[in-house]
Amino acid sequence: MLAAGIDAGTQSVKVIVYDVSDKRIIASSSSPVRLIEKDGGVREQEASWWIDALRDCFSRIDPSIRKGICVISVSGQQHGFVPLAADGAVLSRVKLWCDTSTVGECAEIENALGGRERTHALLGNPILPGYTAGKIRWLWKNHPDLYGRMAYVLLPHDYIDFVLTGRVIMENGDASGTGLMDTINGGWNAEAVEATAPGLMQKLPEILGSPSIIGSVSKEASDLFGLEPGTKVASGGGDNMMSAIGTGAVEDGLVTMSLGTSGTLFASSSRPVVDSAMRLASFRSSTGTFLPLLCTMNCTVATETMRHLFAQDVKEFDEKAELAGPGAGGLMMLPFFNGERVPDYPHGEGVLLGMRQSNVTDGNIARAAMEGVTYEFLLGLEAFRESGMDVHSLTLTGGGARSRVWRQLAADMTGCPVRVPSSAEAAAFGAALHGVWCLSGGRIEDIVKEHILFDDRLSAYPDPSRREIYMNGYRRWLSYCEVLSPLFR
Repeated sequence: MLAAGIDAGTQSVKVIVYDVSDKRIIASSSSPVRLIEKDGGVREQEASWWIDALRDCFSRIDPSIRKGICVISVSGQQHGFVPLAADGAVLSRVKLWCDTSTVGECAEIENALGGRERTHALLGNPILPGYTAGKIRWLWKNHPDLYGRMAYVLLPHDYIDFVLTGRVIMENGDASGTGLMDTINGGWNAEAVEATAPGLMQKLPEILGSPSIIGSVSKEASDLFGLEPGTKVASGGGDNMMSAIGTGAVEDGLVTMSLGTSGTLFASSSRPVVDSAMRLASFRSSTGTFLPLLCTMNCTVATETMRHLFAQDVKEFDEKAELAGPGAGGLMMLPFFNGERVPDYPHGEGVLLGMRQSNVTDGNIARAAMEGVTYEFLLGLEAFRESGMDVHSLTLTGGGARSRVWRQLAADMTGCPVRVPSSAEAAAFGAALHGVWCLSGGRIEDIVKEHILFDDRLSAYPDPSRREIYMNGYRRWLSYCEVLSPLFR
């Protein structure tokens, strides 16, 4: 059996084809996608760019392999808003997860629901900048004509499913990141929907009851992508939900740290986890359980910004950071370049602190960027442990997981041994395994154990002698956040 996994991310669209019998990826391709960035936190893309990139990806996979694909499953960047007309036309550019231009609209929804505390109690989550609800309200306020023409609210992975099958559907995992769903009890929350925009409930798709095959590749999609008509399409999910599958986080207590453009820390849980301090998002998984998650809007954003500043390649940047050593010579970075979700700093900025004439070096700045990003993850780790989770190991994925320095830093800072999956494409691979599960049945836990391999050469183990250095640094980092927070909110 061949299963295709699609990952529609912020920077690119990727496709892998996985041979289930041989347990190996037999084809992969990637195509970049442009990002529109404007002042005021605007981060947008054209939905057509994803389709163009997907067509490019499939065109570079051998036709004989494409013909053998039995099932396709899609992973997509969460929270994006695709307004769809009844004829299938996309009515505006897609505001993405990292778009913070709708801060005011998010506050208006929360105020209509009785404030942030009541919103959190009602939905399991506050309405944070980046969530889909604020974007919908923005369209209604600023483009009422387009809102009136809108027949369906879709998320990025839903839109690709629609192009593949013609079916409009949303599944629990991705839907739980809209700000419109009761993440604890399930289903759209009528009060939140009404507070977002008039007549919205009629524009929201059905939420799929459980993960399943949702349709087949249409004749139109077959012609567009060179796929066999009738190829099954699974329900898929958000990138974090598919990454959870692709890294094995499908059983209680298994924690994944994703070091990508954004940073995420998530764990599978058989029960809902609601964090009273609102560090964790109370999401659902795409496997029928729950996925408490910390999301930061800046991860490799910080390291790549500094790397480009010094015109260094990745190897040189890592070497400089490694030589700098724990604590970065006293430098400390608040890496909030795109604003931030946790901590809740929609107007956050990148800040470098602790500069002295003797410690401002490229190595210390590189190290401070890595450490500052990882301190954010400790907020989520604390919340997991406070909720009663037994966090004893950590799986790393994303571009940052390829850094030996970052792997060791994560182990030392969290006190957990670190492991890295052999497949670097967690979301695409997770989507492929999700498709296998939806098509073949069985237990997702068994499928994950059979097919996910780990690269022992990339493992890292905590050095207790560094733990105190980082805990002191973490306390200092939190104090800087507290002092500067009035500027960032």
